[in-house]
Amino acid sequence: MISERKRAAEKYRSEGQGKKAEIEGQTEKELNQISSEAYKVAEEIEGKADAEAINIYADAYNRDPEFYSFLKTLDTYQNTIDKDSTIILTTDSEYLTYLKDTSSSTE
Repeated sequence: MISERKRAAEKYRSEGQGKKAEIEGQTEKELNQISSEAYKVAEEIEGKADAEAINIYADAYNRDPEFYSFLKTLDTYQNTIDKDSTIILTTDSEYLTYLKDTSSSTE
């Protein structure tokens, strides 16, 4: 009788473990599907944003190529020069000329 109960208990444990593995497998599958769909949507949004940014840059360039070039130069300076950097400009530097023009107009 004890061995019969142990056998029945083992059968139920085994069935429970099988069901657990089935549920965990289904959960993992659904999680992968959700993650995959989220990644796809994120990539689509990023692609649309990049396309819009490119259109804005192209429009700015077409309106005034010289000004756009100047802004890109400023962006480059901002991204490459920190507060500990020292910049040496020649007297014929367009950047120095711009800085001189700006400082005299604010006085």
